[in-house]
Amino acid sequence: MKQYGYSNYDRTAEAVEVGPSFTSLATEYGHPASEYEVITEDGYILTMFHLPGRSRFPVLLIHGILDSADTWIVRGDNSLAITLANQGYDVWLSNSRGNRYSRRHVNLDPDKDADFWKYSFHEIGHYDLPALIDRVLNETGAPTLTAIGHSQGTTVFYVLGSTRPEYNEKINVMISLAPVCYLHHSPPPLSTLIKLAPLVENIFTELNINEALGDNTTAARIYRYVCTAPVIGYTVCANGIIFPFTGYDPTELEPSFFQIVSKHFPAGISSRSLVHYLQVGRRRVFAPFDYGSEGNKALYNSTVPPPYDFSKISMPIALLAARNDFFSTLPDVTLLKNQLPNVVSYIVNPRVLHNHADYVWGRRMRVYLFPYIFSILQRYNGV
Repeated sequence: MKQYGYSNYDRTAEAVEVGPSFTSLATEYGHPASEYEVITEDGYILTMFHLPGRSRFPVLLIHGILDSADTWIVRGDNSLAITLANQGYDVWLSNSRGNRYSRRHVNLDPDKDADFWKYSFHEIGHYDLPALIDRVLNETGAPTLTAIGHSQGTTVFYVLGSTRPEYNEKINVMISLAPVCYLHHSPPPLSTLIKLAPLVENIFTELNINEALGDNTTAARIYRYVCTAPVIGYTVCANGIIFPFTGYDPTELEPSFFQIVSKHFPAGISSRSLVHYLQVGRRRVFAPFDYGSEGNKALYNSTVPPPYDFSKISMPIALLAARNDFFSTLPDVTLLKNQLPNVVSYIVNPRVLHNHADYVWGRRMRVYLFPYIFSILQRYNGV
């Protein structure tokens, strides 16, 4: 059984390029992927991948912040996408606007037009998800789909359900892995950044930083170069950057695999998306982007952004949480659970070290995570 990744691991002194494409990996793992171009209502051109299966019920996977569809497949036969495909599920994988696969627009050039990057997770939920869901349902002829999101891939569904309530009926169940909505109980360093949210936003503005950690940004190139280095890369990047935000779990994110995944993550996003999360944490309210009192008056007819209306979210939602998740803490997930009208399952993983990254990169996900996911899938649609 293939465990993960690819055999040709090249690293030069000049640069470390990104890893093999999604379609290359999918073919390597026995599931050649189809590629679809999806255009949103506001003109963003998204790439969506399809691993065909015999099930008439499509499953749509939505990745987390700074990530891409690669995250669901990079573990090979131990990844969720390949495991789903091996069991006959019809698997669709999205790429949110601004990442390496969806860095296009009908009018705007991301390398020249700052307006391309004027979006946050709100637009991903309000525009990207409807376009993706409609395309999947149109292609398959299915009346509904199952959604599985990780991290930001859960946040955007809470936006969708509250701002486009007609889409609740198109989702038979939404499986939230590491749900992210409230950030009241985040530990450092995330809590420190939350306190510094205005300063972080000012730095991005003053330095004209619109794209965060895209493949060709200096920061991403430095990250890939350092983090793919043997020994030192794991010490500096896994122990020094990833684990402080996700929770410490070296058993599931071993050094050899970390070298591989560091060529796929980060995949880029707008700086506004990062700021939006910090605003949510600082204001302690799950609401649209805060443009300042004057901007808010023009857009929301209020000096502050109004909270998202959770009463409109009627889709069935399963919440899967973990004790060692620093980004999606149990108190914050519990707060979310108490706000959502239709939580059909709330699971706290019994594995003590289960962290934020283990949902997509964990070495033994099929043992401690997949049984819960497949139990929910079988309850709602089977194969």
